[in-house]
Amino acid sequence: MSEWPLVTVTIFLPLFGSLIILFINEDDTSSSNIKWAALWTSVGTFILSCLIWLEFDNSLPGYQLNEKHIWFTDFNFYYHVGVDGISLFMILLSTFLTPFCILASWENITKKIKEYMIAFLVLETVMIGMFASVDILLFYIFFEAVLIPMFLIIGIWGGENRIYASFKFFLYTLLGSVLMLVAIIFIYQLRDTMNIAELQGNYFSKKIQIYLWIAFFASFAVKIPMWPFHTWLPDAHVEAPTAGSVILAGVLLKMGGYGFIRFSLGMLPEASDFFLPLIMSLSVIAIIYTSFVALAQTDMKKLIAYSSVAHMGMVTIGIFLVNQQGLEGAMIQMISHGILSAALFLCVGIIYDRMHTREINFYGGLVNRMPSYAVSLMIFMLASVGLPGTSGFVGEFLIILGAFKYNTFVALFAATGIILSATYMLYLYKRIVFGQITNTQLKDILDLNNREKMILFPLIFIVLLIGIFPNLFIDPMRLSIESIINNYELANGK
Repeated sequence: MSEWPLVTVTIFLPLFGSLIILFINEDDTSSSNIKWAALWTSVGTFILSCLIWLEFDNSLPGYQLNEKHIWFTDFNFYYHVGVDGISLFMILLSTFLTPFCILASWENITKKIKEYMIAFLVLETVMIGMFASVDILLFYIFFEAVLIPMFLIIGIWGGENRIYASFKFFLYTLLGSVLMLVAIIFIYQLRDTMNIAELQGNYFSKKIQIYLWIAFFASFAVKIPMWPFHTWLPDAHVEAPTAGSVILAGVLLKMGGYGFIRFSLGMLPEASDFFLPLIMSLSVIAIIYTSFVALAQTDMKKLIAYSSVAHMGMVTIGIFLVNQQGLEGAMIQMISHGILSAALFLCVGIIYDRMHTREINFYGGLVNRMPSYAVSLMIFMLASVGLPGTSGFVGEFLIILGAFKYNTFVALFAATGIILSATYMLYLYKRIVFGQITNTQLKDILDLNNREKMILFPLIFIVLLIGIFPNLFIDPMRLSIESIINNYELANGK
């Protein structure tokens, strides 16, 4: 299978599926065909990404399954894709969550179903393409292309203030990326190559690195998002449809973390070391401040959105520690948060579809009518606060372990974030699940149906799998992370 263009087929299969859907005439009888075509396309893409994992050799640190074709001869630009231990699980995360997004939209999307499914499949193509890119220009094209389908998903199928939220999301993320494009052009002028693997270790002077680092930071800090660049996120989450929130929190926020590892650490190590105190300060503020903001929310989606900022603050601490535990913890935390935030937004979507409100005070006593839902939500919330045996524990434990090697106070502040996350998550669970039903509108609410069980139960399995067998995920990324660390230490004389 190593001779197959496996990565390219995985990237463009969703796009091919969207073209098939485009030629299906949409009416009352064909809407089911459109949904099934989208679902099977996304499932097929996930199966292909699993084949990439099977073909991946854990004993090699660099890019594997490379496919390289000249794109623009005059400018030395290539269509160059491949996977290493860092990008592999970001691709798997993208392909794993997309089928659940399709299933979650099965009944609650009733208008422009064809366009909606096309938008999600196109979004899947550009997400996979971005993580698989080995050429910086190709990365940038996919990186920016993500904005278009996500803008449409929020703006067309979102809530009451969807237009405001979609434009805010688009403008925030686009403006940050303009500086990144300037940085990419500057890199090409200096090195006459766009190859990420070649640029890692082919360093610039420290002064140039600092300017380039700031340009990349402007884009990645908005995407992840770091405090104080996070203000677009709660609006986007609240107004997006459930599946839009799932993919936004599950994958799109990880684009910033992936960019920091790949570009800031990989290509600009001296500048990363220079800005280390800034990153740690912003991350600690994000963890503590947004945790208190989450505690004050009355809308479930906003609470989970602010919790995402706090959890991604843990990720940025882990990334810029640049030690084995910190980086491995950051990668596992990104995977874990991708699964858990997706699951939490899906859980909110399930009760919103029944009652059409996300106000916390509206609910209470759901365990009496929805026991399966209550158990599923409990597992996701306990994993989110880092219960041992779940995916959330592995990432947070490794990050705090790595932080103690760097600075005790950073580790203590990061641990404070775990305590705060337990506070607002368990408080939320208590208010919506425990007690007796006092709202008469909830007396006839139904428990999970078969479709919803098909969505939540596989997510529970993955959360427990990562928590119990973390090396299954850590081993493939270990050598790629070691390569980043070795280059960083060599450049900074450590």
